[in-house]
Parts: sequence; structure tokens; C-alpha cells
Amino acid sequence: MSPLQELLADVPQVGQVRWIGVRPKAREAMLEVEAVEARREAGLTGDHSRPGPRNARQVTLIQWEHLAVVAALLGRDAPMPPSELRRNIAVAGINLFSLKGRRFRIGQALLETTGWCQPCARLEERLGRGTFQAMRGHGGITARVIEGGIIRLEDAVSVEPLETISDPQDNDARQGWRARLAGR
Repeated sequence: MSPLQELLADVPQVGQVRWIGVRPKAREAMLEVEAVEARREAGLTGDHSRPGPRNARQVTLIQWEHLAVVAALLGRDAPMPPSELRRNIAVAGINLFSLKGRRFRIGQALLETTGWCQPCARLEERLGRGTFQAMRGHGGITARVIEGGIIRLEDAVSVEPLETISDPQDNDARQGWRARLAGR
């Protein structure tokens, strides 16, 4: 591995869950919870996201520190409440961008980043003009559940080493991660 690849692969920070919410139905208010069950191929218990192994948006996460940034871009004095931005989990202390193409553990659950959680037009409708632009680059990530388990407030968020993939079916995924880290 090149020095840059080694830096990209090493994520020493350990984050912490600061907020958890589920969306019982589309367009309904989010319910703030202290703990939630993450289910393999199904997402979070009580959340309306479509279950299934192909659903890349089983769980959505946002950077806690970005709540203040989005609020500032909208001219607000206080950080945005996570529930208004409709993400499932707000995480502090670790750069979510560093989770790109990686698996990470939150509490008992193992998740895998599937992409960026881009803002949608509904946020603009709900929160006012400029919300879409304020959220660009600050919307967080999407993930799928690899191993189920309970996620609680204040649980640690840590990146799994690339070498921990032991399932032969996941070897292609591991090679894909390494290629993405290398910029190929």
C-alpha cells in the first residue's frame, strides 16, 4: 500500500451516537428513540425504509457537527434538530466521509456504507428555501445492515479494519474497497 492508501485505510477516531430516530411512515414526524434494533437486510425496527438486501438506504447517518453548519448556512442561530433533517442516526467525533466504502460498527450492529445521503426536494418544501443547497455535502451517508444488533445512544462508532472480512463471498467487496481507497 502507498503512504496515501495507508492514511486512507487507517481511521483512528471513534465516534459516538448522539441521536437516534425512526420514520414510522413516509412524511410523518420522526420518533426520537434511545435504542433501536438494526436488522440484517431489513434496516431499523420501526423505520419505514424498504427492507431487503438490495436496499442501499436501510440506515441514514448524519454528522452531528454538520447540524450547526447547516443551521448557519440557513441563517439560524441554533443547530438544526436531527429530526428535521430526517436522518436515522447522528454521529459525533468521526468524519463520516472516512467511512466511504467501509464497514463500521455501531454498538452491536455492523453496517456498510452504500453511498452519500443527498438532500431531497422534500427538505426544501418542509424547511424553506435554501435548505437543499445548505444540505449539499452535509447530508451524511447511507448504509445497509451486515450484522444485526442493538444501537443505543452514546454507543461507539468505529471503522472495521479492511482485513476483517472473512466471508469468501465478500472477497470481491474487499477488493472493491481497496480499489476505491486507491482511487481506481
